[in-house]
Amino acid sequence: MMITDLVAPEAILPALKVTSKKQALQELAARAAELTGQNDRAIFEVLLRREKLGTTAVGYGVAIPHGKLQKLEKIFGLFARLERSIDFEAMDGQPVDLIFLLLAPEGAGADHLKALARIARLLRDQDIANKLRASRDAEAIYSVLALPPATVP
Repeated sequence: MMITDLVAPEAILPALKVTSKKQALQELAARAAELTGQNDRAIFEVLLRREKLGTTAVGYGVAIPHGKLQKLEKIFGLFARLERSIDFEAMDGQPVDLIFLLLAPEGAGADHLKALARIARLLRDQDIANKLRASRDAEAIYSVLALPPATVP
């Protein structure tokens, strides 16, 4: 599974201006609603419920908020590079500036988990994360996300 299977070029926000975790989730939910035809409030509620179970900040300035929606037809991803880092209650205490939103249909099962694992592996790669932070427009970010996974010799 490639990251480009999950996120389309129009689902990239290269300089999202937010000041809090809640505002970030609201903005991401609104953009995801535009692109999926789903209800933004429903998306926001799903993301909030998941955050109440524990933060989706995975460390190193990265968060992967995610959830499942009944009416969604396929797994959907949206990537945002924040203009300024925000507190996302990460376990490592680091503020977050890279967010990959993942939404999946109710019945996605293992595909949802595979997608989450793939995103986490990609964004934990410090070289990739640094390239994403240095990219200033959606096309540059998409090309970094489209890089093939690093292979271990």
